[in-house]
Amino acid sequence: MNAYNEAIEYLYTRLPMFTRDGASAFKKDLDNTIKLCAALDDPQRKFKTLHIAGTNGKGSTSHMLAAILAEAGYKTGLYTSPHLLDFRERIRVNGQLCEQEFVVDFVNTHRELIEEVSPSFFEITVAMAFDYFEKNKVDIAVIEVGLGGRLDSTNIIQPLLSVITNIGFDHMNLLGNTLAEIAAEKAGIIKRDTPVVISEYAEETAAVFVDKAAMEHAPIQFASDKYETKMLAVDQDYLTVQAIDPNGHQATYQLDLKGSYQVKNLAGVLLAVDELRQLGFEISDQHIHRALKNVQTSTGIQGRWQQLSKDPFIICDTGHNEDGIHEVLKNLATTVYDKLHFVIGAMRDKDLSHMLPYLPKDAIYYFSAPDMPRAMPADVLRKEALEFGLVGLDYPSVEAAFDAAKEAYQQGNLIFVGGSNFVVAEVLASLTHE
Repeated sequence: MNAYNEAIEYLYTRLPMFTRDGASAFKKDLDNTIKLCAALDDPQRKFKTLHIAGTNGKGSTSHMLAAILAEAGYKTGLYTSPHLLDFRERIRVNGQLCEQEFVVDFVNTHRELIEEVSPSFFEITVAMAFDYFEKNKVDIAVIEVGLGGRLDSTNIIQPLLSVITNIGFDHMNLLGNTLAEIAAEKAGIIKRDTPVVISEYAEETAAVFVDKAAMEHAPIQFASDKYETKMLAVDQDYLTVQAIDPNGHQATYQLDLKGSYQVKNLAGVLLAVDELRQLGFEISDQHIHRALKNVQTSTGIQGRWQQLSKDPFIICDTGHNEDGIHEVLKNLATTVYDKLHFVIGAMRDKDLSHMLPYLPKDAIYYFSAPDMPRAMPADVLRKEALEFGLVGLDYPSVEAAFDAAKEAYQQGNLIFVGGSNFVVAEVLASLTHE
């Protein structure tokens, strides 16, 4: 085992990890992150930041903004979670993964600190990212919230701008049972005198954001009130979106992130860019157009309505909550195929009533469980799904389910992989090993 694998193994096994352990790994305060960063001489105070929260869309929005800033010539950090294939996907500068040596050095140098503070896996990765960005002297870093907002480890930053994307039902055991309660957790990233962009106006949550912004004297804008965005076309290469700005000017953008949900995300991104321009960032319209055409290449984002292969025709998407699933279904509705093979898995703590009722009953399902303790056993998922008229077999692993779908595939069919980040991750991993 090399030093990098040993360092990662140490982080995985030594520290509580939400993706593996669920709610027990979620710390309901910022104390550990504050202690860690104080020991590192508070690196997060030494560079500019944007802070991005939301139920769905925060990852895509973070990647799009990072791509635009990098295209405009700014050295741009990007912190996101979870990773799909490589831990270092969480920490990038101008799209490049942080170096393995950095991770090894960080773990070795700060092992005593880690043992003393006993942070969660997420808390230490946030501190590591801030340290990396400071050492690399980034001009600005785009920081994606892990879970919620108010108590998320990333919430120790003082950003130039906060962005909150769509609010939907997810992680209700931690964030609340109503959209207003969930929105209140996300609104926790709104800071004193710091402008905030809300991507989408929704009746159930708008007042929560307006009240919190008023309390913090934070200028607030709803992107869906400022920008009118609509999908014009989608093909194998690009999603084409028309956007009309507050002055009535019209522009057409080609996005290499092709999910229909990017139409909503784009409004938030464009308004965030307007705010950044107000703050003195020099970002041209050309920078935006070029960046949006090349987000995947520029930032390495994966798993957002991503076509993995043309023949067999395979698409994956990490959408795993009610809103995410609705968007998946919208995209399936605009995709041409004659039979759908659906490779699916879920976590034990997932409320399946927000997912299974909406899935297409005419698909053939391949039920699987990602290789982690938090995964719902494939046979349990199959039985639950059967109650909603979803029929298929269960398989001993994601790879076995995916292989069975490929075996059954015929010309004109579609294989869709989804239900969980971790199902998508294991399929991506199996394809890289082919």
